Amino acid sequence: MPPRLSILARATCSAASSSTRIPSFLLPFLQYQYRSASILSRLSDNPGAYNKNIRRGRGPSSGKGKTSGRGHKGQKQHGKVPRDFEGGQTPLKIVHGERGFVNVHSSEMVPVNLDKIQSWIDQGRIDPSKPITVKELSMSNCVSNIKDGVKLLGRGSSALRHPIHVVISRASGSAITAIEAAGGSVITRYYTHSSIRRILRGKMDPVNSLRSEITEGWEQRKSGFMYRLPDPTSRKDMEYYRDAAHRGYLSHLVEEGQGPSLFFKKPGTTATTGKGELKKNARVKAALENRVW
Repeated sequence: MPPRLSILARATCSAASSSTRIPSFLLPFLQYQYRSASILSRLSDNPGAYNKNIRRGRGPSSGKGKTSGRGHKGQKQHGKVPRDFEGGQTPLKIVHGERGFVNVHSSEMVPVNLDKIQSWIDQGRIDPSKPITVKELSMSNCVSNIKDGVKLLGRGSSALRHPIHVVISRASGSAITAIEAAGGSVITRYYTHSSIRRILRGKMDPVNSLRSEITEGWEQRKSGFMYRLPDPTSRKDMEYYRDAAHRGYLSHLVEEGQGPSLFFKKPGTTATTGKGELKKNARVKAALENRVW
């Protein structure tokens, strides 16, 4: 540990008063050194900044001393056991084989029925005068553990008594019919897992995005959000939300007489002719003009 500079400074001052005088430009440096050295003995880390490691095999008084938490004898105490080890017998996945697969492209939707929404309205947990979005359903605990979205189903459609306006990931045909018969509306729109988390934190608008049909007052409302709601990029999702039968929020982009498909066009409409077809048509026309008979 370095010596205390306070003693050194007092000794220097006494020597300076008796024999020589310390130059004035050295005084700030002496003060700075004195301040730095005074905190060296009090340096410590913040409480809880690190955890003390468990010292195993250091005596029975610690509780982790004799067998070090592994128990007595056996394969688990002497070595490691693979997680799929079955004691030496032929593994069941080899005897019976593996069937099926996990579809990594599927979307896991949380279902919610109309009778539950009506029950939440009767209890005052959901306000029917405002749009019911993923955020309202989650904050009211009507649904939980949302992953890829929420799908609205039509069970209990006869119990629906309020005209509600729902913005949700997907909706069944019976649920759409029941809500519109009661005077409400349904809009299905695209969500991702990360966007749902940001919506629940209040950092993203749960309704509008860049490709949405912009409603009045959205310009003032979007300024209060940190992130922008994404739009679909895969063909499957784009075609679903372009379909007016699903009440997709991209249905306003479909031209009149066209379908929601991005591949199949209306009969009678052709794509723009390319350069290769133009040259071929020109050659055929020139050959017809140069015919002798």
